[in-house]
Amino acid sequence: MNRILIISILVIGGIIALDSCTENKVSKTSTNTDAEKIEATEALMDINYKDAGKQLAIQTKSSLANYLISSISEKGSEGAVEFCNIKAIPITDSMSVVLGAKIKRVSDLPRNPANKANEAELAYIKKWKESNGSGEQKQPIVSEINGKMVGYYPIVTNQMCLQCHGKAYKDINDATLNKINKLYPNDQATGYLENELRGIFVVEMNKN
Repeated sequence: MNRILIISILVIGGIIALDSCTENKVSKTSTNTDAEKIEATEALMDINYKDAGKQLAIQTKSSLANYLISSISEKGSEGAVEFCNIKAIPITDSMSVVLGAKIKRVSDLPRNPANKANEAELAYIKKWKESNGSGEQKQPIVSEINGKMVGYYPIVTNQMCLQCHGKAYKDINDATLNKINKLYPNDQATGYLENELRGIFVVEMNKN
């Protein structure tokens, strides 16, 4: 992702606010040492990457949600399971192309084995799961890996998610459960409650 795309995303997301204070801020920092300027710039870039990645994750989630809602409306939660089986990964991949960043969804307890989190991703999932019940908000994390800026963004369950990821025979009806067992014989993604960490979006951005 180039700098122009990052700035565009931040503007669209309402993250950048231009005001008359800008010149004053620049003049006040003009006496800072080179080291302080570099540190301040790196801190700002970290914030920008974090927010830019968040906007990319939100757009991808929104695209998937629209298709998912449509599938549920037409075929019920069984239709949602079929949709995810066939379309979820291709749509995520297509959003990567459109948005100019590598985007994926992963989990420690995947339904599709292709969504299994790697070691680094599992560490972030574990960190967030350990904070459950503490009232602490799950904040996105950005790390530099092999010259790329990689953002990690939590995916939290809501009421709709429980139709396919909640408790069997309570939240998930018989027909949907049968469909899950047929398409995903090694499924690990049921038994969730509302507001639990289901997985994470991983957004890999080019460093500028």
